[in-house]
Amino acid sequence: MKKYFNREISWLHFNERVNDISLDLSVPILERLNFISIAASNLDEFFSVRVAGLIEQTKLDPNKKSYDGLTANEQLIQVDEFTRNLISRQNQSFEKIEKELKKEKIYIVRDKFLKKHTNKINNFFDSEIYSILTPITVDATHPLPFIPNLCLCLIAKIKHKKTNQQFTSVIRISDLKQRFLKITDPNGIYFYPIEQIVISQLKKIFPDFHIQDTNLFRVIRDSDLDVLEEADDLIREFKKLVRERKRGEVIRLDVQKKLNHDFKELITSELSVSDNEIFEYEDLLGFDQLSEVYSNVHNKKLNYKKFKPRFPERINDFGGDCFAAIKKKDLLVHHPFESFDVVVSFLQQAARDPNVIAIKQTLYRTSDQSPIIDALTRAAENGKSVTAVVELKARFDEEKNLQWAESLERAGVQVVYGFMNLKIHAKVSMVIRREKNKLTHYTHFGTGNYHPQTAKIYTDLSFFTCDYDLASDASRLFHYMSSYNISKDYKRISYSPINLREKIYSHIDYEIELARQGKPATIWVKMNNLVDQKMIDKLYKASQAGVKITCLIRGICCLMPGVKDMSENIKVISVVGRFLEHSRIVCFGKGKPLPDKTAKIYISSADWMTRNFDRRVETLVPIDNKTVHEQILFQIMNTTINDNANAWILQSDGTYKKISAQGSKTLNSHKYFMINPSLSGRGSALKKVQKIIKKS
Repeated sequence: MKKYFNREISWLHFNERVNDISLDLSVPILERLNFISIAASNLDEFFSVRVAGLIEQTKLDPNKKSYDGLTANEQLIQVDEFTRNLISRQNQSFEKIEKELKKEKIYIVRDKFLKKHTNKINNFFDSEIYSILTPITVDATHPLPFIPNLCLCLIAKIKHKKTNQQFTSVIRISDLKQRFLKITDPNGIYFYPIEQIVISQLKKIFPDFHIQDTNLFRVIRDSDLDVLEEADDLIREFKKLVRERKRGEVIRLDVQKKLNHDFKELITSELSVSDNEIFEYEDLLGFDQLSEVYSNVHNKKLNYKKFKPRFPERINDFGGDCFAAIKKKDLLVHHPFESFDVVVSFLQQAARDPNVIAIKQTLYRTSDQSPIIDALTRAAENGKSVTAVVELKARFDEEKNLQWAESLERAGVQVVYGFMNLKIHAKVSMVIRREKNKLTHYTHFGTGNYHPQTAKIYTDLSFFTCDYDLASDASRLFHYMSSYNISKDYKRISYSPINLREKIYSHIDYEIELARQGKPATIWVKMNNLVDQKMIDKLYKASQAGVKITCLIRGICCLMPGVKDMSENIKVISVVGRFLEHSRIVCFGKGKPLPDKTAKIYISSADWMTRNFDRRVETLVPIDNKTVHEQILFQIMNTTINDNANAWILQSDGTYKKISAQGSKTLNSHKYFMINPSLSGRGSALKKVQKIIKKS
């Protein structure tokens, strides 16, 4: 009997749910356009990493099978069929959205340029485009120029006016670093694709030639990094690999449907691309860059209603003193509904506080012009001991992290690069402060990255505590990451790859025993992906014993729910909406139906994937503070589980069914969190509300 869904197909189902928001008429039109862009960008990354990996496997170990019993080639066949259907849906969605945008006087012009805009377009080409372009004629002595990953190219067939000689020339459009020219006039907003502008101006580029035909194509290359475990210089190895990534093997070629035979033969021959690696679009290539249109139009009616993330009232009660607020009581900040500025303020205060002795920080991903990096730099310059654990293997951020690491080292920060064979994915920050002749430790544990920009769209948790045991555990964890010193004297934190899996197993086993005794047994989990075969089998065992399990899995889920005698007690929900669900939470009922105030609650940096348990450094942090416990269980988990506006239910056949509010009030968890303040951060504001409730 089949026990698992295929990982790759499950991910494609997730991206299909993302793309389907572009068809949801209740979503503002510009947001729908942006969801096409997001789904397209997701698909590009999927091909450059996951599909590239499958192709490599067909060469190295073609008979190896996945958990669900498929060879790499069999998976590629299914991926190909699903992807072509998904691209077709994207084309249809874009066509519908484009028509609706026209009604709002927003135009993406490709066929006939408006005469009144001709001068602006000509001037733009002459001043901003012409000198940057490098047309390369392809012939026996001039091969096709190197085409970087995700590069959009124009190919043109030209004929000399005097000699009648024919040539083919290729121009890299992506070199221009801009996809659309925006022109606004009283009649609307017009976006002219740069490639169409170049096509319209080809006579200036080839004044002695007739332009016979043009077309566009785009390549996606293998972008995964294969780190040599025996590399003696990790930094040098990564710099080399980042350079090589740009020259990876072409694994997908996007073309327009009207691509002529001669162009196709030339491109596929030069790039060594087979027919099954070619994907057709109607006319516009690179849907991911529609985000440029989205970000260049601001219309209240056509966008989501703006909201300003709250800053926890409790910190304001202490005059903005993060340390005083945390020392008083544990604090949980729910991003993006509550501002990431809290995390930034925590580190900025530490950097300038003369009583702070040391700061320790993990960095997996962060932003450009990062205030986190600035705070660490300032702290080091102020004479504090600062340690930054920088993960070089953060996919697609390797180059940026190398730059940050070098910058931090120049400022005097101790930079630790972690392990060759383990990614450090834990999100931990610790500030050590001298108070009344003793050291006090302030610790931050997160479910997401120290990235101020993604914190505006990812739902994540930031947990601040002054708890001594948790701080001691965090100290041991930093020692492990910097010196390979494995300690088993952890009081409350569990971490991968040492004991995180075993800790979760022990709780599941306890729920199984409760169920066998006829007592209530309940598990709630929330994460991005559920893939690990052993953990899935453990959940199946719990279901068979009678444990009621609800899984909030945003993305990949290889577990098959609702199968008789295997998983009939397991329900899987995927919430996909305005924000990207990213927080990881695990709840165990301990003999009471969830939600209950006696439940055991954890937050984590880890999804339930084999790599997170066995090949990464991850944390599982218990939540014992009463208010924070209540906030996570009753406010966050319970609300998200009952969402009937953004939720999809996974069926036993692998398809997802959208939940609709039938006969009941619609509950949109994202809107709920935008409106309702979090419990632990309310401070004096909560007391005022309680007084009002008592009086009424």
